Amino acid sequence: MPYLPLSRPRLTAALRRLAELARAEGITLELSLYGGAVFTLVYASRESTRDVDGRIRPKAEGDRFARRVAEEQDLPADWLSDDVAQFLADREEKRRVLEDEFGAGLRVTAPTAAYLLALKLRASRPRLPGYAGDEADIEFLLRKIKPRSLADVEELFARFFPHDALPDRTKALVERVIRGTKK
Repeated sequence: MPYLPLSRPRLTAALRRLAELARAEGITLELSLYGGAVFTLVYASRESTRDVDGRIRPKAEGDRFARRVAEEQDLPADWLSDDVAQFLADREEKRRVLEDEFGAGLRVTAPTAAYLLALKLRASRPRLPGYAGDEADIEFLLRKIKPRSLADVEELFARFFPHDALPDRTKALVERVIRGTKK
């Protein structure tokens, strides 16, 4: 199935249905969102995302419900993917979001802006034909957090990824955005 953009209404409908299925079986799912879903649902800084990067617990039940939602709502089988797990920091900072959006069957968390920025800086994927890359998300988060310097951003990054360094291309982006916000 081709990937169609998942807009906020489409994502919300899918997650509400996920919550309904869990509630019907007396389960409360814990869903940690990352990536495009956070920018679409929490920050509304994008119109849509391609999929939902997330970790769901309990996993077996969450995966079963997600497959059913995919079938019912004509979503790709992997619309809810935990592939993001390999990129997460050992120490995460998350917060509860969308508290009243889905009901008792689903509790949703998202990274703090600082942690999400660190994740995006670590990935720092370039724009390619047909792929937006991470630059716009990084710019959005830098404007939200308002660091004073590249050193501030490197310190924030090191809180989550102490053994990694920012690539020169990413440093240049950070400096450009910081200079632009000081005008």
